[in-house]
Amino acid sequence: MGKKKERNEKRKNRRRRKRFVASGLVVGLIVAVLAWNWIGTGSPERLTKGELLIPGDYVRRETKTPLSAALFVGKTARAYQVASEIPDVLDQIYCYCECDKHMGHLNLLSCFTDSHGAT
Repeated sequence: MGKKKERNEKRKNRRRRKRFVASGLVVGLIVAVLAWNWIGTGSPERLTKGELLIPGDYVRRETKTPLSAALFVGKTARAYQVASEIPDVLDQIYCYCECDKHMGHLNLLSCFTDSHGAT
């Protein structure tokens, strides 16, 4: 009789675990759907309010201009040429060489305002 009781207890515990996992999944799904809905509805509101930036409205963090490509040769000159063509893009990209810590750079565009971009 003791073995039957143990089996019944094990079955009850399994059922409880299954219910707990199932309820957790349902709650997680509901939260995910609500978050998706909240994120998705933000875009049309911004469009109607006119809060999106027009490309000409971007204000750069780096105020200096890139050095002239004529100061360099080869691939380095090409890199400085591209930097002078797309400064708004480079201003939004983080530089991973950590020059912000020891050289005071703000972003990838900062690397091309001095000779650091040549290294």
